[in-house]
Amino acid sequence: MNRQPIDPQLYRDAMSRFGGHVQLVTTVLGQTRRGVTITAACSVSDDPACVLVCLNNSNPKNDIFFQSGIFALNTLGAHHQALADAFSGRKPMSNDERFATGKFDKLVTGAPVLWDSLASFDCRVMEIKEMSTHHIIFGEVVAVRFNETKPALLYMNRDYHTL
Repeated sequence: MNRQPIDPQLYRDAMSRFGGHVQLVTTVLGQTRRGVTITAACSVSDDPACVLVCLNNSNPKNDIFFQSGIFALNTLGAHHQALADAFSGRKPMSNDERFATGKFDKLVTGAPVLWDSLASFDCRVMEIKEMSTHHIIFGEVVAVRFNETKPALLYMNRDYHTL
């Protein structure tokens, strides 16, 4: 079968029509915290509880996720749009300024957990797979916390929406 490559820009333009729930994935290694706004995350299994997140491997700052062995997946609500922007890199900010846009605590692993997220999944890394431009990190969920139901923050057509 002959493979016909798709132009990366064409692919990104088509994927911009694919709506996704906005998540904040966080980790810590020593005293260094890292957080990234993503839409590429999902449930893998409920027994054992497992989620996956996809992170761009071209950013060397993401290496901390591959070294720490832990992460938290925080589901963002409509009230988190400024926080999502801060961790997406849309606004130039220091790491401390980014983390100051929200209130964080810890559950089991020590990864930063957003205090008022719609839901948070505290995870230990089970496996990491490199796939082209991204790493897929599988995490065993060791703790969960969720708050009152509020409108969700979605990203579609290169802009935020709520549901």
